[in-house]
Amino acid sequence: MTLGKYVNKDTFIHRLDPRNKFVLLFVFMVVIFLINPSKDNYEILGWMSYALLLIFFLVLYKVAKLKFSMIFKSLKPMWFMMLFLFVANMFIYKEGILLINWWIFKIYLLSITQTLKIVIRLALLIMLSTLFTATTKPLDITVAIDDLFSWLKIFKINVHILSMTISIALRFIPTILDETYRIMKAQASRGVDFKNGKFKEKIVAITSLIIPLFISAISRSDELANAMEARNYNPLAKRTSYRKLSWNKHDSITIIASFIILAIFIVLPILIDKQVFGLLLSDSWWVNMIKNIISIISGWF
Repeated sequence: MTLGKYVNKDTFIHRLDPRNKFVLLFVFMVVIFLINPSKDNYEILGWMSYALLLIFFLVLYKVAKLKFSMIFKSLKPMWFMMLFLFVANMFIYKEGILLINWWIFKIYLLSITQTLKIVIRLALLIMLSTLFTATTKPLDITVAIDDLFSWLKIFKINVHILSMTISIALRFIPTILDETYRIMKAQASRGVDFKNGKFKEKIVAITSLIIPLFISAISRSDELANAMEARNYNPLAKRTSYRKLSWNKHDSITIIASFIILAIFIVLPILIDKQVFGLLLSDSWWVNMIKNIISIISGWF
């Protein structure tokens, strides 16, 4: 998985202010959850919105000069979750069109659409998070969170501890994943089979992976804590930063555009529910509109 790994490039997205990218991340996450294809009168438009977001994210990957293989590597762990969600929804949703009726298994169209909706949302969220971490340095993320949430100091909340924790967590995601692959290869060379075997044997195999991984993670965290203490790091002390963030016109343009997109996805379902588009597309509405325009123009002369 490539989530959390920074890719050093010189692109438009890399040069954006990290505070801007953090806000954009939040805005597009909200947009992803606002889209609901299961809603009445919104089904086709909902799936089209997902497709447009997917194309938009792929364009962003191209602009950032990131390989599309990063997306597939990030989504690889989702296959088991997709299967689990499909089986769970198969027993939960018993409404809509019955597609398959075999033995005790009854698969309805609603269960497939619900599973697809959840999977697409997760895939888009992972794509967005991977794009954010691949184009933003961990230290820049720390400074951005410090600056964005500085108002929490009013409630005596130490924002620096929060931002440092998030930054360290993001930094160690690729490290722990690399350690996982290394342990799996080492255990496989000792005869441990992670793919085949009975359920009990797989539990034993996973245990042989988890225990060394936990020991390695705790050891790394202990080494990091000792290194920070050796440098006299004090999270409660008043801190300054030599990294100064700069906001330019490109950041203003992108953030305004993102909020316009958010407003569209908020207003669009409301307009559809109130059948505003149906009114605009009706023949009588256009006929009356043309008559009113002609009467106003003729009144001028």
